[in-house]
Amino acid sequence: MHCGVIARPVLSIARHALLVLSSLASPFANSGTDIAPTATDGTSPIETVHALSLYGSPALDDDFEHFSHVNPDAPKGGSIKHTAVGSSFDSTNPFIIRGTPATGVSRIYDTLMASNPNEPFSLYGLLAEGVRLDPGREWIEFDMRPEARFQDGEPVTAHDVVFSLNLLREKGNPFYSSYYAGVDEAIALNDHQVRFTLNDTESRELPLIVAQLPILPRHYWEQHDFSAPTLAAHPGSGPYKIGEVDPGRRIVYQRDANYWAKDLPVNVGRHNIDRVIYDYYRDRDIAWEAFKAGLTDFRTDARAATWAVGYDFPAYEEGLVKRITVPDVNPSMMQAFVFNLRKEKFQDPRVREALSLTFDFPWLNTNIFYDTYQRTESFFQNSEMEAKGPPSEAALELLEPHREALLEAFQSDRLFTEPLPIDHPNDLRERLRLALDLLREAGYRVEDGVLVHQDTQQPLSLEVLLYDSGLERVVQPMLRNMARLGVQTSLRIVDINQYLNRQRNFDFDMVISHFPQSNNPGNEQRDFWTSQAAESPQSRNRMGLANPAVDDLVEQLIRADDRESLNTIARTLDRVLRWGFYVIPHYHSGETRIAIWDKFGYPEPFPEYAMDLDAWWVDPEREAALQRQSRR
Repeated sequence: MHCGVIARPVLSIARHALLVLSSLASPFANSGTDIAPTATDGTSPIETVHALSLYGSPALDDDFEHFSHVNPDAPKGGSIKHTAVGSSFDSTNPFIIRGTPATGVSRIYDTLMASNPNEPFSLYGLLAEGVRLDPGREWIEFDMRPEARFQDGEPVTAHDVVFSLNLLREKGNPFYSSYYAGVDEAIALNDHQVRFTLNDTESRELPLIVAQLPILPRHYWEQHDFSAPTLAAHPGSGPYKIGEVDPGRRIVYQRDANYWAKDLPVNVGRHNIDRVIYDYYRDRDIAWEAFKAGLTDFRTDARAATWAVGYDFPAYEEGLVKRITVPDVNPSMMQAFVFNLRKEKFQDPRVREALSLTFDFPWLNTNIFYDTYQRTESFFQNSEMEAKGPPSEAALELLEPHREALLEAFQSDRLFTEPLPIDHPNDLRERLRLALDLLREAGYRVEDGVLVHQDTQQPLSLEVLLYDSGLERVVQPMLRNMARLGVQTSLRIVDINQYLNRQRNFDFDMVISHFPQSNNPGNEQRDFWTSQAAESPQSRNRMGLANPAVDDLVEQLIRADDRESLNTIARTLDRVLRWGFYVIPHYHSGETRIAIWDKFGYPEPFPEYAMDLDAWWVDPEREAALQRQSRR
């Protein structure tokens, strides 16, 4: 999860789409530069504009020189070494289901438009210099920049845009067919104009999703097998190209000195560092030692114990290493143990609730995390979309069409009557006593210390699948508590390739998964929760959730036409997900913790909506001072 913006998923070049405030407001600015000949009725021209936004007009006019947070005079040069934890990678193609993609490879691609980290969701021209939207939202057109080039010198045309959409939907990860489901087709009107016809005219974010389509070179991929993993340094049109591929050790991205768009306003002051390096380490602890030794120089520190007491090494004490904390601006991400609902033993919600009670967060927070975390409860934690208290009348109205099915699926009416957060006891003994009662209700009995179902005579067993041994200290206490109930438990740690293969084949009981949310959720929710995604390999619906009520809420969320409606639907979806006990939530800190060797310059204050690493640079004086101190 490394690229220009902290915590942006590698799987999707497009960031999580944001939704709309009003169905009556156009997402386009009124500061257009041209009037296009295209019209809905053949007579009325449609304005060509430089930017689009879901929140009124974009903040920047069409004559802006650069984003406000960047240093336009930032020096070029130097390198930044990141840590990638995992056994290795076997592909430089991040768009397909096969293989393990190299970290950071998304930086070689450009999209039609680029986001401004200082706005919640505004896009400005990158490959496209102008855009037109049909008032009825049945199509959107982009004017391509004639000067746009791939890294091998070939022009980027409207035909590459059409090819990219078709290739991703037909041969890419199944995520893309879902994400671009609202697009009927893309049509090249000529070499420099492309039109997308839309079948979902109610999705307010869809035009912006289309604008974030990564553009692939048709001339290259027509000659190569897109569906097969590759280690080739294939061309993109982005600011970096693949410079070195060493599976098992590292991948290096070299800044393209001839990058066609380096002087565009969206890029001024950005992409300053010459070499972006990801060194691979199989173990998180070894990666930490490498950072302390100066073998890597940028680290996102996700381990509370390390952050609290680990920075006592000489380089930090001498000021060669510094720490930065960046407050989260989006809802706190749900990280959780995820049940595989495709397995019969996890179909009963009472079993899932009972197992969730074995996670003893207070003990973990005190004994392992130095009391630095809070328990995550909501899928939209710390936002106005988080469900709290009893269900509102509006929420009950949304749930009413699915009442009977939900009552049967949840084995309870608590969803319709009880408040959130769920009133579970804090004391572990009481939690385990309640868990055992729930398991007995679900038909289990303890026989010779083993929990056995009375009808099937099958013991309840659970295996947690991991690829990172650093999480073992979180898993083992929970498994010990499960064992006290008679559950047969095990922990299996495998290499990343085996982990991905087992996950794609749904060959697991429980894995750890993440559900990052923006302040305005949209199309990506289909990939998290819907029945269609449940049986799609490598979708984010790893739990295999297939519930018509959830499907309906997701579609209503995507089509919400004002902020109040979006919040109501999101809260209702949150309520259903939480009362379903589909996951065992972990914890959150509310901030991102970063450690660096002190050779970097960066804009301050940080952008309001994302931390833009592409705006960092290597400070020559700091780097020289660092080298002098290190030699001493």
